[in-house]
Amino acid sequence: MSFSTTAAKLTPRPTKTLAWDNYLNISDLKFDQQFLPEVYEKEIERFGNRTISGFLTMVGAEMPMASDLVTWVEQGRLHIAFDNITKKTHTTIEFASDADLALIGVGDTIVLGKGNNEVKAYVSAVAAPNGNKQATVLAYSHDAANPGIDILGADDTAGCSLFVYGSEYAKGSATGGNSIEAKSEFFNNKPIILRNKYSVAGSNVAQIGWVEVTSEAGTGGYLWYLKSEHESRLRFQDHLEMSMVEAEKAMTSAEVTGAGGPSGINSGSEGLFSAIEARGNVYTGADFGATQTFSAAVATGQPGGTAAVDYAANNGINEFDTILTQLDTQGAIEENMLFLDRGTALSIDNMLAAVNAPYGGGTSFGVFENDEEMALNLGFSGFRRGSYDFYKTDWKYLNDSTTRGGFANIEGVLVPAGVSTVYDQQLGTNIQRPFLHVRYRASEADDRRMKSWITGSVGGNYTSEEDAMNVNFLSERALCVQGANNFVLFKKIA
Repeated sequence: MSFSTTAAKLTPRPTKTLAWDNYLNISDLKFDQQFLPEVYEKEIERFGNRTISGFLTMVGAEMPMASDLVTWVEQGRLHIAFDNITKKTHTTIEFASDADLALIGVGDTIVLGKGNNEVKAYVSAVAAPNGNKQATVLAYSHDAANPGIDILGADDTAGCSLFVYGSEYAKGSATGGNSIEAKSEFFNNKPIILRNKYSVAGSNVAQIGWVEVTSEAGTGGYLWYLKSEHESRLRFQDHLEMSMVEAEKAMTSAEVTGAGGPSGINSGSEGLFSAIEARGNVYTGADFGATQTFSAAVATGQPGGTAAVDYAANNGINEFDTILTQLDTQGAIEENMLFLDRGTALSIDNMLAAVNAPYGGGTSFGVFENDEEMALNLGFSGFRRGSYDFYKTDWKYLNDSTTRGGFANIEGVLVPAGVSTVYDQQLGTNIQRPFLHVRYRASEADDRRMKSWITGSVGGNYTSEEDAMNVNFLSERALCVQGANNFVLFKKIA
């Protein structure tokens, strides 16, 4: 038996069923060249997992709020110290302000220092708050060459340091002590509204095409015209995290110098990088292979004051110890997480390899319930230096060429793994929260953590006369960076 190869005698079938009378010899008809190109049904994942979110999931939490503003209070320093004292004479020192002077009382015993020289002294008199800002201090011991506190330098020597270590009073003294109000600092942030959408015309909905895809979460399947909606949603979810990292408050009119100023801009919000640069620590040039400079944009003891403290650092592990020194001056939180770009992560690997760092065995994984496998499954490797545990992982956001990887000026961030105890007005009790967490707007009437809704006249949704289907996304949220003095931002040297 023989069969004709002409199309006129073929019988089409409604399903993809093989039969003797629906076989088409496409080589004879040249049909393949015109109508049947070779097509891979599955989409090629040439960029791997493209999402960059997950950072805040690892280190923080999300909690609802009902207000336009979130406010919190952070404790001030417990002890009294200054580094802006001027030595006026061999028995007189001058403070920067009357407010600073008010923190010192007659009877206090202090340590005064300048460079490697120091002297212990007794506060015998404090000037009235009239702008004089001076106190009389009597050295407990001195020599003829340097009477009183002259060991600190000549008269009008600025930049001396002072801290109170106790007090001493005579027998039968009528009064004693210096009442000091606890110093706290108030911080706040406001949520921002993020919006986006995906729109598809009604005509395109009628033309269904299937594509086999693998989602960023690892699941797979076939999608038709809403494949781009799927990617729009992923992009928006990434923007939720990126905004919390990158957001910045707009300057007020009083902060703008020169002509003009922000026009038509919203007030913005304080993101992670902005909070660390304003209230935390910035480490420049974190390649751990050359001499670096460490700047602390935080108070170093003097109430309400700020100072830049620079530390010369040696190479390798000695340079990393510079960070430990700064952490000691702040909260000294034992467990910290390092989120780094590729170059900085490798430089730390090389640094640790030089001292045979104990990856895995011998390392504490307390922040992960002391489970080494849990830490490693999340991509963290740990090491201990001094009294601190560090858990290191790559941060894709800093490596992706379409995000921070295209700039490369941010090299990583150190995030403390501790929690802060605060009073929650909604719960009416004290609760513990991570230092880094997100607050989103929500109430019984509306939850704005992550909203999506459909408008238009397509797909069975008839809300307008528009011949399209619009998938809308919205969120309203703010990041709370509490205890920012314990965070470190790694940046390249400008």
